Amino acid sequence: MKGLFPRIKLNTIHAKLLGTYLMVTAFGTSLLAGYVLWSFADYFMRMRQVDLDNWTNALSETVADALAQKDIPRVKLLVERYGAPQNVTLRVFSHQGLLIATSNPKLDSQVKDWYQVPGMRQALQQNQLQQGIAKGVLSNDDRLYIARPIERNGQFLGVLRMSITLEQFQRQFARVFWSVLGTLAVTFLLCAFISSRFARSLAKPIEIMQNFAIRLGGGHFGDKLTIHENNELDQLAAELNRMSERLASLDQERRVFLANVSHELRTPISNVQVTVDALQGGAYEEPELRDRFFQTIDSEIKRLSRLIHDLLDLGRLEAGVTKLEQQTISLRGLINRAVNAIEPRMQAVKISLVVNVDNLMIHGDPERLLQAILNLLDNAIKHAPANSQVFISASSKGKQAIIQIQDQGKGIKESDLPRIFEQFYTTDPARKGNGNGLGLAIAKRIIEAHQGSITATSIPNQGATFTINLPLT
Repeated sequence: MKGLFPRIKLNTIHAKLLGTYLMVTAFGTSLLAGYVLWSFADYFMRMRQVDLDNWTNALSETVADALAQKDIPRVKLLVERYGAPQNVTLRVFSHQGLLIATSNPKLDSQVKDWYQVPGMRQALQQNQLQQGIAKGVLSNDDRLYIARPIERNGQFLGVLRMSITLEQFQRQFARVFWSVLGTLAVTFLLCAFISSRFARSLAKPIEIMQNFAIRLGGGHFGDKLTIHENNELDQLAAELNRMSERLASLDQERRVFLANVSHELRTPISNVQVTVDALQGGAYEEPELRDRFFQTIDSEIKRLSRLIHDLLDLGRLEAGVTKLEQQTISLRGLINRAVNAIEPRMQAVKISLVVNVDNLMIHGDPERLLQAILNLLDNAIKHAPANSQVFISASSKGKQAIIQIQDQGKGIKESDLPRIFEQFYTTDPARKGNGNGLGLAIAKRIIEAHQGSITATSIPNQGATFTINLPLT
């Protein structure tokens, strides 16, 4: 299909699909990356908090022993041993809030009020363990701290406060963050590439079908659309191809119909025009010739009137705008009406009618159904030889009424049977009469409008049989 149809300048389908895929990808990967980073940070903080809790719990017992014995040098020794000025700061306070020992004396000597240090007020005044994240004492670095009350035998002895810097963790977290961000960017680019290819694979057949539909709308019927996707798009392409073939067929039928209508209208109009010219040329002065010409004009005008009436009738039936009366009808009475209407003509051409109709009841429009049966009888009379018979029978089969009309003419060629219900069908000289070729087409539309069907069979030189199926009441 490449190059068969013009490409759309703005590839909106591809852009929308790609944009959707990229938004979903960006949202999904960002959400996943955020969750990974949050989980990593939360896990690290919880683990470090557990470590602090375990350390201070163990140290508080030892410090409590020293404070109970008022062994301050031992307290200072423990603080100096387990504290590190740069990473771990360890402090011990008395129950009055006085600093007893610190691992960073140089910095702590500048503190005026320890109650302002995070966690100290609650630990000293309310004897409650406090922990969390706060800025360092007189510094801007983030630290994880814990302030644990020291007790012995129910007596409040003081507070042990330990804090650790988060600088190392923040550096590690920054490396993880940029690693995750880089991975996220690579993943997004890879997904964008895959999404672009995938979106294009979906958009291309849709664009082809869109262009195909545009060409159909422009009247280019009969084109073939080929798409190999092995999914619903193949089914859609097949439906578009069927629609194209049907439209091409309908367009051809329309052209043939217009050509036939033009021919059928041209003939009586031309005959009338020639006759009028002859009358104007002097034929009017000869009574015998004048009467014959007037009879010709009258015949052609009647023929033209019948043709126009049949065309309008067929058009209404095909468009579905003809309103059918719905009533219960006696099939025997309906066929008797048709026989009474056609009998004088049959007697004139020496054709007899054999009727065998069961007493059946159907539902529909009696005048339209009468028109269909008369059209079939008219067709039989046109092609039945003199001194022959036309048979009409009606019986039931299941929930259907079966009506058969059979003549004893030469029959219909097998190759022409599928076309006899077409408009203006006159292809078989053996069955060509004086009609306009619309009678069978109108009969078929009437029967189908009553939820029925009509078929034809023929045996060479033994006549044709038309079978009507109509639902019983």
